[in-house]
Order: sequence, then C-alpha cells, then structure tokens
Amino acid sequence: MSTAQASDAVVIGGGLVGAAIAYGLVRKGLEVVLLDEGDVAYRASRGNFALVWVQGKGDGQPAYTRWTRASASEWPGLRDMLAEATGIDTHLQQPGGMHLLFSDTEVAQRLALLERMKLAAGNHGYEYRLVEGQELRDMLPGVGPKVIAATYTPYDGHVNSLKLLHALHRGFVAAGGRYVPNTTVTGASAAPGDFRIDTAEARYATLRVVLAAGLGNRELAPHFGLQAPVVPNKGQVLVTERTKHLLPMPTVCVRQTDEGTVMLGDSKEDKGFDLSQTPDVMATIARRSIDSFPWIGQLNIVRAWSALRVMSADGFPIYEQSRRFPGAFVANCHSGVTLAAAHALLLAPMIVAGDLDPMLAPFTADRFDVPAAA
Repeated sequence: MSTAQASDAVVIGGGLVGAAIAYGLVRKGLEVVLLDEGDVAYRASRGNFALVWVQGKGDGQPAYTRWTRASASEWPGLRDMLAEATGIDTHLQQPGGMHLLFSDTEVAQRLALLERMKLAAGNHGYEYRLVEGQELRDMLPGVGPKVIAATYTPYDGHVNSLKLLHALHRGFVAAGGRYVPNTTVTGASAAPGDFRIDTAEARYATLRVVLAAGLGNRELAPHFGLQAPVVPNKGQVLVTERTKHLLPMPTVCVRQTDEGTVMLGDSKEDKGFDLSQTPDVMATIARRSIDSFPWIGQLNIVRAWSALRVMSADGFPIYEQSRRFPGAFVANCHSGVTLAAAHALLLAPMIVAGDLDPMLAPFTADRFDVPAAA
C-alpha cells in the first residue's frame, strides 16, 4: 500500500453523528478526513423522525437530560453557522413540544416521570406542565377527542434532517475537510496519538481517530482499546402527502415537516438487522395518529420506511477516550438530530483538547461491566 496520508484527525462514519463531530473539528482548525461507508451502511441519518427533543429524556440519568438540554440550547447557533457557511436552511423550529395522553393512567404516569426528572435536575431546572381542555385544543388545533391531555416542555422542536446532513457535509468540505465517500475500513493499528486506518484505496495516519460509525462501532472499537456494546432497534415511519400547515408544534409521534408532509411514527422493535416493513406495525402507527388528529385520516400515505436506531443496553450514549490508546474516541447515540449541536459545538472541542469533560463521565462503556453473580 502507498505511503499513509497524514491528518490531525480521522472520523469514521459520515452519518449525522460523524458529520457533526467532523464539522466541529475542522472548524477548530484541524486537518480532518471523514470516511463514509455511504448508503450501504445501516444509516439512521436517512430514516429518523427529525426531532430536537428533550422531554422525557434522561429518567434515571440526569446527566443525559443536561446533555440533551445543552444541545437544544446550542441548536440555533448551529443552524446559523450552517446557513452562513452553506446557504442551506435546516428549518429548525423550537416552539416546544407535546406528548399526547389518552387516559388518566397515562397522565399519572407521565406526570410522575417528569416530576422525577425535575427533582433530579436540581438547580439546572426542568420546566414542564400539563395542558388540557380548551388550552390543549388552542395549542394543537384539530387534536382528537380521545386525547384528554398532553405534557408540554418549552425545549423541544424539529428540523429537516436530510438538509441537516447535507449542510454538515457541505460545511465540512467548505471549511477544508476531506470527505471520502463509499469507503469501508478494512484494518487499523493503534498507538497513543498514532493511528493507522486502512481502506481498500488508501492508508491514513492520524493523531486522533473518532469512531462514529453507529452499529459499525461494535466491531471497530476493540482495535482501539474501546468498547461499543450497541444493538439495532427498528423504527417504522409513515409519511403523508403534503397538506396546509396545521400543526404549530411537534408531538413525539406526529410532526408536520417544513414541506407540508406529516410524519407518523415511531415504533420500537427489537428485530435485529431486519429492515422489513410490517403491516401490523404500520396499522398501529396509523391508528394512533388518527386518534391523535382525526384529520390525518383524510390524507394519503405516500412513503413509508424502516430504519435502525443505535441503542446501548440502557438507551444512553457512549462517549469515551481510550485509556490504552489516548487520542482514540468513540461516540454512539440514538439521537443524532437532537445531539448534532452538542457534537459539533461541545464534544468536538473536547476531542481537540484531548480530554472529555467530566459531564460525560457517566457515558463510558465501563458502566456495562457488571460482574457476574457468584
């Protein structure tokens, strides 16, 4: 193989997580190579629900609530940077978001959850409130009679995630990054601050390597003294034809895009790497959506897809620098849209500095090393 091509950092994975980190690194002045396997990969970036969502995230792990809140707060800055650098509007809207409730039991469970999170947030604060009656119908015109209440938090919103991915890639290249598409890592060697990454076409030498290959991180991580115990979790999504704008804010399962289509989702299925779409799940999604907003029943479904989330055993991210090979980092999460701003504007500077902030300490893979019972 020819002489290795040198850089300050190589990011493996060109989806939303890898592209956001790579964009953040190149903005800090590093020479960065972004290796992207392309659409042969199980790319959640092309099949997500495009929410910037805080509500309900972090029960039992307040550090995740704070990380998600931080990213939501940074999102307007990321939007403006990308628009200035690329001319692409990611269509960020952050009017807050609703979680719809259909029974007294659901109301009680939801309020208990959010109150736990508020208490765990302490001085960081965690605003929420129950919305019902006429206020609910004023805030969500056309909401169905089966919806008895909703919880609202002011942090939530949504974007056009395909435009976000396009903007991150274009912004990365415009800032001087080197994008290498349709390439698969075939081998790697590691020493502290000295890494070799092999593909069929080239060898790369770098001071830093960031593993952001989603489900592919499971196999890549051991090369760098890291772990990425992640598994796929399937979600199915339905999309309607365009209609006039009727939803002023997103809900967790129904959102109207900037283009006027309505997205309906999202299932959570442990089906391995099965990407098939199933009529029973699609029917459940459609039925729940019509219960939420009866007018959806008058629209035609024009697209449907399934995609694989990247899930750890507890559902929280994995962020870690290798102790054995400093300079190697792993980043895994199932909220690449929500956390894009945190990855570009908060995590990337930590990687440049070679030191992850203590706020990310709860997210190392060590938490899964539970000794077997005697």
